Parts: sequence; C-alpha cells; structure tokens
Amino acid sequence: MTNLFDLTGKVALVTGATHGLGMAMAKALASAGATLVVNGNTPAKMEKALKEYKDSGFDVKGYLFDVTNEGLAKENVAKIEKEVGPIHILVNNAGMIKRVPALEMEVDEFRKVVDVDLVSPFIMSKTVAKGMVERGGGKIINICSMMSELGRDTVSAYAAGKGGLKMLTRNLATEWAKYNIQVNGIGPGYFATDQTAPIRVDGHPFNEFIIGRTPAGRWGNPEDLGGATIFLASKASDFVNGQIVYVDGGILATIGKPSNE
Repeated sequence: MTNLFDLTGKVALVTGATHGLGMAMAKALASAGATLVVNGNTPAKMEKALKEYKDSGFDVKGYLFDVTNEGLAKENVAKIEKEVGPIHILVNNAGMIKRVPALEMEVDEFRKVVDVDLVSPFIMSKTVAKGMVERGGGKIINICSMMSELGRDTVSAYAAGKGGLKMLTRNLATEWAKYNIQVNGIGPGYFATDQTAPIRVDGHPFNEFIIGRTPAGRWGNPEDLGGATIFLASKASDFVNGQIVYVDGGILATIGKPSNE
C-alpha cells in the first residue's frame, strides 16, 4: 500500500517554495522520494531557502523566474527538464495578497494580484502540461484557499483570484483527464507561519476568532499540508480529478461553535 504514495523517480516543481507553506509542501514531496525543484523570484530568499532545504537533509535545485511571465516560464521549464528531468508533478503555490478595501483598491493592484494568483497557474500548467501529454500523464496541484469559497473584508482581489483558480482547476481537469493528467487543488485554512505570528499571540482578537471558528481548535501547522500534497502527487490519486481538498481543521464544514460552549 505504501507504494501508492512513493514518489521516487518523480521530478516535482513547486513554485513560490522559498518559505512558508510552499516550503512545507516541497519538503513533504521530497520526503516521499521526489526529486525536488523549487521556484522563487528573490535571490536572497532563494539562497536562504536552499540552505534550509540542505540543512533539513533535502537535495533541491532552485530556479529564479517570474511565474507571471510566459516567456520566462517556458524558458525555465525547458531548462529544468534538460538539467533535472521531465516534470511529473507541478505545484502552483506562488501567490500574493493585498489587504485593501475594494473602494480604495487601484485597478492595477487588483490586476497584479489576479495575475499572480490566477494567471500564473494557467501559464505554468499550460507550459508543463505539454510535456505531460507527450509522456502520458502527470500531476498538477493548484494551491487555492478558503477564499475560493468565502468572502472577507479587504481581500476582493485575492478571493477573485483564488475563486477563479478553483474553477480553472476543474476546467483543466476536464480537458486533460484524457491524457492521464490529474489536476486538483489544496485549500489551506489558517496556518501558523512567520507571516501570521504577530496575530497568533494570546489575547489577540483574530487569534481568538480563528481558534474559536476552527472545530479542531487550533491553527494549522505547515506540516499538516504534507499528507494531502503527497496524496495528490502520487499514484494514490490517479482517479481523482478536479477536486479541491480543504485542509482547514473543519472551518468550511460548520457555521461555527454554539454560543453555549
């Protein structure tokens, strides 16, 4: 049964994997045997990330390029497949968020967020999928969000991008299933990362809100994403297409805890 989850011999490319949840998912893939390639667009962050991977015992190759640039994406995917090997697994994790009320948000800001969160997964998926079609299969995992399902103040562009990514996932799955390409998504809930550290302190209103709103009663740990990532990247998910797996501690399953608890 463990062979279903063995990624030995598979090359996995994870975008935006120089820190946070992207790094956690990349480490999970490597721990299951995948040959790991990570993308970023900041030299200093990449240098620091490669050291972190190495210190954790993972051999990894890093490629710096902007995933919203189709020309650079094509150039670097070709380079990766020449230098490392055919890409069997693509994780579209690169993303951004701007917390600005809709009435105050500039159109250019809105476009930038959607470009990163929605257009770049299309560019990367289309680019990598061509090789997958020729080889007879592959795995594409889009990192969606609870904002693929819910709205929230100040994140209109992010929610629009992630909601669109959910539907892009389903449409690409529909088109490419006949080529034995499985396209699915992961929707993380609220996770304990460096970015959320300032709002996770005891007594902070948002910390209390998340713990109270999450049936599991805690923030997610980055490692909690590992199982879903390995599953969707492995043979175990060969007949799973167009699904979004929400790893959120149960938030989307409930309207909230009863007031008498």
